[in-house]
Amino acid sequence: MSTDTTGDTEPQARGRRGGRRGKRAGSDTAAIEQMPWQQPRVPFPPMQLLSEDEIEAIHNASLEVLEEIGMDFLLPDAREILKKAGADVDPNSDRVRFDRALIEDTIKTAPSQFTMHARNPEHNLEMGGNWMAFGCVSSPPNASDMDDGRRTGNTRDYQNLLRLSQYFNTIHFIGGYPVEPVDRHASIRHLECLRDMVHLTDKVFHAYSLGAERVLDGIEIARIARGASHEQLEQEPSLISIINTNSPLKLDMPMLRGIIEMSARNQVICITPFTLAGAMAPVTLAGALTQQNAEALAGIAFTQLVRPGAPVIYGGFTSNVDMKSGAPAFGTPEYMKTAVIGGQLARRYKVPYRTSNVNAANTVDAQAAYESVFSLWGLVMGHGNLIKHAAGWMEGGLCASFEKLVLDVDLLQMVTEFLKPVIVDDDTLGIEAIRDVGPGGHFFGTPHTQARYKDAFYPPIISDWRNFESWEEAGSPQAWQKANTVFKQALKDYDAPPLDEGIRDELDAFVAKRTEEGGAPTDF
Repeated sequence: MSTDTTGDTEPQARGRRGGRRGKRAGSDTAAIEQMPWQQPRVPFPPMQLLSEDEIEAIHNASLEVLEEIGMDFLLPDAREILKKAGADVDPNSDRVRFDRALIEDTIKTAPSQFTMHARNPEHNLEMGGNWMAFGCVSSPPNASDMDDGRRTGNTRDYQNLLRLSQYFNTIHFIGGYPVEPVDRHASIRHLECLRDMVHLTDKVFHAYSLGAERVLDGIEIARIARGASHEQLEQEPSLISIINTNSPLKLDMPMLRGIIEMSARNQVICITPFTLAGAMAPVTLAGALTQQNAEALAGIAFTQLVRPGAPVIYGGFTSNVDMKSGAPAFGTPEYMKTAVIGGQLARRYKVPYRTSNVNAANTVDAQAAYESVFSLWGLVMGHGNLIKHAAGWMEGGLCASFEKLVLDVDLLQMVTEFLKPVIVDDDTLGIEAIRDVGPGGHFFGTPHTQARYKDAFYPPIISDWRNFESWEEAGSPQAWQKANTVFKQALKDYDAPPLDEGIRDELDAFVAKRTEEGGAPTDF
């Protein structure tokens, strides 16, 4: 990147205190006008694309899949847990079949709402109900900006994307590595990356379920970051991990290890099938959703067999593929529909719902914008709770874009503003202002306007509302150019959030010890 003030490969945390938690818009010291930290709530009822009978048809079809076809659980320890619970475990294969009553009874213990605890209590998140939380892009192998183009993920970009995720108040959690820093060795990458998350952010964060060692290290780092005891951490979920099924109908050993270790300690698991209609799932949306639901139910049930009451989230990621090329497509009408229907299914089981802000664009252009807007429309109307990849996702998940992150921040703020209720009372009805102006006048100078104009409307970060002549005189700037300027300014303005020196030392000592021990295995 061309921003030469952020090229370090060590966290810029030591000696920096008083972290920026986002100044109010219009503040004298705020370089970028943004909303204060707030967790949005959806005030209107969720959309119902399918009738109750149609949702029940998908539910029953999902149970039929689990009863008759079953699902492969590749970890012997997991199959033993399922066998003890009464599942039909094939002794000659990895296949497990579930009686429908076992699924329906087991998932009842999953909580409908819970709190996720950040190291900064002001950034705790409510999960479930009508609450929404937006996370940064996660796990792409590449990063890009308009100055230096597309490149392989690296530590510098990883840390800068963390800084932006901390800086912008509308990003509520760190959903994984904003880009995969492949210049860090795979055996200790999780240790260095999770330490960066603690040093550079104070929000809820994610650990990957890639075997028991990485998950246990993540749990311990979350505990140290909060200065909590093991008992307190077990009472206060503080870490989240996404479990992707190997669609169709398979859960692998690393993911199952992750569920066992996380759920046993009352940490948050999100079961997310990756069911692309026409590729890893039936080509019809009803069929793809049936498979998504079967895989999600099997995973949710397994978390509750490990520990009844463990926090779990129903993840939906059903979209379609381009039938000409086989490439995943996102932000499509099909994705919008499945985002809404996925919410209906999650509410059927009374658990929180995960979905994503996604697109398949290869550059920051109109396609990137409108596919994200469509995704956001679907997930809002579907009452998504945990919104993964909400800022910065490009190329169907293969690239994290610095400019797209800023564009998405503007979109997320607009969604947040849209969700705020319209106040109707004697003051807002403005009868006196209308009386003062009368026919043919204007309202710019009225006391009613003068008292409210500073905060009357949402102030965009990117949108340019000047007329054509003024815009042309300013050099005809495009949205991506403004986003490029904004992300660089945010990196300059970033301050690391405060971190207790004792916690820092304990964390560094733990990472050093685990690094000396060799970290985690790189094959399974």
